[in-house]
Formats: sequence, C-alpha cells, structure tokens
Amino acid sequence: MTLETSTSLPSTTTLRSLIAAFAGKRVLVIGDMVSDEYIIGRPTRISREAPVLILDLTEERTVPGGACNVAVNARSLRSEVLLAGVVGDDIAGRKLREAIATWHMNQDGVVSDRDRPTSTKTRILAGSAQIVQQHIVRVDRVDTSDISAASKSQIIDYVERALPTIDAVVLSDYENGMISPEIIETCIPVARALNKVVVVDAHGSLFRFQGVTALTPNQPEAEAELGMTIRTQAELNEAGRRLLEGSNAQGVLITRGSEGMSLFEAGKAPLHLPIFPHSFDSEIVDTNGAGDTVAATFTLALTAGASMAEAAYLANAAASLVVRRMGCASNTPEELMGILHE
Repeated sequence: MTLETSTSLPSTTTLRSLIAAFAGKRVLVIGDMVSDEYIIGRPTRISREAPVLILDLTEERTVPGGACNVAVNARSLRSEVLLAGVVGDDIAGRKLREAIATWHMNQDGVVSDRDRPTSTKTRILAGSAQIVQQHIVRVDRVDTSDISAASKSQIIDYVERALPTIDAVVLSDYENGMISPEIIETCIPVARALNKVVVVDAHGSLFRFQGVTALTPNQPEAEAELGMTIRTQAELNEAGRRLLEGSNAQGVLITRGSEGMSLFEAGKAPLHLPIFPHSFDSEIVDTNGAGDTVAATFTLALTAGASMAEAAYLANAAASLVVRRMGCASNTPEELMGILHE
C-alpha cells in the first residue's frame, strides 16, 4: 500500500528536549505479567531418537515480558515505573520478580497468587560464538482465566492509591485475565478525572476501553476489532475513524510493521509515518516486543508535553531500534537521541 506521508517533521531540537523530559516522569503500568525464559545451547549433533538437534546448555535467563516489557521500556528511558499485576507464588514468579528488581521498579502493586501459575513463555535457541543464534521453538504456559477476586481487590486498592501520584497509566492487555471490567472501571474514570495520560495497548477488544488518551493497536488487532481487512489507504483511514468513534479516544496509533505507523486524531487529517530510516547497515532481527516499546515511548512523550504527532514520531524511531535486536529490547535516551541525528 502506498500512502501519502507527512512532509512536516518535528525538529530534532524539539524531539531531543522531549526525550530529556522523560526523566522522572512517573508511569503506572497495569497488565498481564509474563516471564520470558530463554534456554540457549550449542548444537553438537543430531539425536538418534529423532531427527532433531541436541544442544549443550550454555545459558538460561529470565526476561520481563508482557506488561513487564512495557515497564522495562519506560524505565530504560529514565522514568519512574510502578508495576501492577499478578504472578504465581512459584519459581517462575520469583525469577520474574528478581529480573524486574534489577530495573529498580516499584513492585508494591505486584500480587503473588499461590493458586495461579506465573505465565511463562520459554524460547529455545541454538547458537555459539561462531554460529548466529536461531530460535528453534517456543513453549507457552499461560493461564488466561480471570485473576482471583482477592488478587483483583488488592490491585484495585493499590491502583486507587497510586493514581494521584503518577503522570501516566499504561494498560497492557495480553488477554491473560488481568485486565477485567472492574480494573478498567476503577482506573480509567479516576485517571481521566485527574487529567492523567492513559494509553491502552490491548491484544483483544479495544472498545471496552472508553475515553482514554490513546490506543496503540497493531494493524491485525485493528482489523480484528473492526471485522475488516485493510488493503488501501482509504480502508486504513476508515479503520482509524471507526476506532476513534468506537472508543471515544483522543487518538489512535496503528502500528503497521514494515509499513510504519498511522496516527488518527479527532478533527485532524491522518498522519502516516513510514518505517524510520537508518543510515547504518542493519537488518530487522526480531519484532517481538516492539509494540511494547511503542506504547512506552508514546506515553512518555505525551507526559513530556509532546503533541500526538511528535509522540508518534518518537515511538516510530524507538521501534526501529529495538527490532534490530534479538528478543524483547529497550532503548536508552542516548540511543533514541542518537538516531535523531540521521
């Protein structure tokens, strides 16, 4: 699809000033917490039992995933982050908490539920010093049932206390049972009354989030919500209009993979941004977690006083960096400022 793109870009000076203003902003991330486990081994031979590789284990690590990756991205950009969600009272949950602790984020809103396993995604990779790592398989252990009434009550109490103290809220919904109607009804009206920025990155229904600052769906999520396929610019613009009207959001930022992203605001012409250009020779390696980067960067830019167009431009630049790294990744302010020289 060929789009009419904007020729009026924010100045580098303005964008760098906005990035510098990220420091110290307080962001509450509410959502489905996921433990991303990586098992990495060196391929040695083919098994006699089946035509599969045998790996000698070289590394195991736990990385914050799901809503935790949104939180990591916000924290990496020097904001203060408060995290609210549920983990199991199990080994995976403890490892996830330890991984989050290395980022110095507030975990007072994280509830450990002994009756619920920690949602875990295990990736097995093969590689060595001489061999580029290859992702072989992923094993998911995810509980999608609603969180317990007790956990929900604890989180609602925490959110009510935290909202007056923060600058923005990100609701990160991976459809794993955390973002219930009660959580939404507690968070959004109060945050709006307090004039907080509220950004929603939802993998499921978008219209249950009414009156927020912005939605940040990817194109397949937008298509699923609207029951349509986007093939042309006219269809894309129609999708943006329908999402705005159906959600009563101030803005909708649709991420579109290799085709960049498109911003829709009520009463304004659509803004179509192509994928951010790089002067250095680097290919896209892994798009996993790029949507989390977009949500975090877009949110922080808005809290720093950016227009939605400026926030979208920064989110586009941020995403272009993380997709060039394996696994969930995040950017520092220096890295984000650096790409703006190009």
